Amino acid sequence: MRLFKRIAIGTLLLVITVTTGAAFWFWITPVGVNNYVNKVSLQLATDSPELLTSIGLIDNTFLDFHSGKLSDYTQAGEDESLETLRQARAGLDAYGPEGLEGQELLSWQIAAWFFDDILRQSEREYSGYRINQLSGVTVNLPEFLTDTHAIIDRRSAERYVERLEEFGRVLRESRERVVDDRDHGVVPPDFIIESALVGMRKFVAGGVSENILVTSLPERLASVEELDEDSRAQLQAAAEAVVSEAVIPGYEGIIALFEDMALTANHDAGVWRLPDGEAIYKDRLLSSTSTDYSPEEIHNTGLAEVARIAIEMHAIMDAQGVPEGALGERVQVVMEDPSQQFPNTDEGREEMIEYLKAFDAKVLAQADQFFITIPPQPLEIIRVAPEREDASPGGYYSGPALDGSRPGRFYINLKDTADNPRWKLPTLMIHEGSPGHHFQISAAQLIEDVPMLRKLSPFTAFAEGWALYSERIAKTDMGLYDDDPLGDLGRLQAEMFRAVRLVVDTGLHAKRWSREQAIEYMVTNTGMTEDEVTREIERYVVIPGQATAYKTGQLALLDLRAEAEAQLGDRFDVREFHELVLMNGAMPLALLREQVENWIAQQAGS
Repeated sequence: MRLFKRIAIGTLLLVITVTTGAAFWFWITPVGVNNYVNKVSLQLATDSPELLTSIGLIDNTFLDFHSGKLSDYTQAGEDESLETLRQARAGLDAYGPEGLEGQELLSWQIAAWFFDDILRQSEREYSGYRINQLSGVTVNLPEFLTDTHAIIDRRSAERYVERLEEFGRVLRESRERVVDDRDHGVVPPDFIIESALVGMRKFVAGGVSENILVTSLPERLASVEELDEDSRAQLQAAAEAVVSEAVIPGYEGIIALFEDMALTANHDAGVWRLPDGEAIYKDRLLSSTSTDYSPEEIHNTGLAEVARIAIEMHAIMDAQGVPEGALGERVQVVMEDPSQQFPNTDEGREEMIEYLKAFDAKVLAQADQFFITIPPQPLEIIRVAPEREDASPGGYYSGPALDGSRPGRFYINLKDTADNPRWKLPTLMIHEGSPGHHFQISAAQLIEDVPMLRKLSPFTAFAEGWALYSERIAKTDMGLYDDDPLGDLGRLQAEMFRAVRLVVDTGLHAKRWSREQAIEYMVTNTGMTEDEVTREIERYVVIPGQATAYKTGQLALLDLRAEAEAQLGDRFDVREFHELVLMNGAMPLALLREQVENWIAQQAGS
């Protein structure tokens, strides 16, 4: 589906170099593969004002041509940028792979794989749900406008209002695309339609006066010294008018369309329900795992890992005196332990965030024993906005801006603090913070003399595999659970969660499991609440294959490390291994294997 091209570029932060040098490359013939990939990246990025702002290098500079605009969401716009990508991929062949070696060859291989992956999936016109409970313009753009668009002066404030006007256009264009999807057999399942409606209705329920696009503005305007009271009032009034006249009506139009689709939608969950669904899922698995594993292979790996992890979890709970029973039931006993709960109040939520900050500091205090490069970018731990909690996952990470203007951010969903008792928080912090996502994504930004693609981690199996690998080394290398058996139980439950994902994702999309069958399996094997699991399963429904990337990537990293340890023996240095993995940036797993095996050979011969 052409939709995938926009998802890949936007959600996965497709390549861009927006320094003065990159702008210069745009007009000259590039020399070498690095410059060519950067030139292509810039050309693609100019299609996405949102991406330019998210990267955060040229907003509010003399190069800023975009910060009052939003992307073109029409079919014609996507066709045009897709053709640009086809031509760019063909042009890449003039720069390699023949005659390249070392980092230049690796850059060519990574770029070729990435562009081929986008093209392969973009060629499928109708293969996903453009607007759903988790993503799409109705979910992504409000957060972008309130959290990412910076208001630092009069001009950036005026451009915020301009982007609100653009938002109205985008909503109209997106509605037309949903209609076209529907006419070609792409209608979300009834439960996805209802979940999406919950979020959209909540967004418009309070009218203009309670809309976050309006209510978030006074504080932001107050921080701009050059604006006097009258100017702030005028900008506030302008924003309110646009939200009233363009944004809310745009949502209402999409709400009406979804209500109409709900009348005839069915309950089937998997992507198999769509035209050419089996091939769609095969493509999604390849994209997410960067492997050619079949759905059956992934499913069976998941079953084996679920069985292994269950044995270890039962052993810990036996030692802790948890009453015997089924795994999920025993985990629920620990979940409900009052000594492990934070109060479900504003004070309790703040206490939880302070606990996470303290744990992250504890990890950083010993990080230099296991890592050569310690990323200098700061990490913020903040709450998911209450109006977004219903549709948001339990936690997620957003990388720092390349220019240092925005830190890395770990967003934690605090709708119900009981979802994250104390024993689960260390592993959550490791995964999202240090040495997980924050280390990997921040370290990649420090790599020198490579195209920007290699700094921005658009490879899910590598990025999520690293975060899950980090959870494992927190125990085996860093000893963070030596005096915390319940914390280790939390680590195992998190790993079980990712193993179960292999089973339920392939179950939904290849074995035609129902939503309810997948929910029951996950509740039984993780001990998570039904509400938590329902959000997860509905996420897998709208993002086929993505959930399989985590465990696939972790197992690949563990296997490569075991191979290195076996071959190098006393010569193996974990700090050097981590430096190799992190300071080459994210890449497909097959290319990672080549890099590690080459490193092993070099170390063995030194």
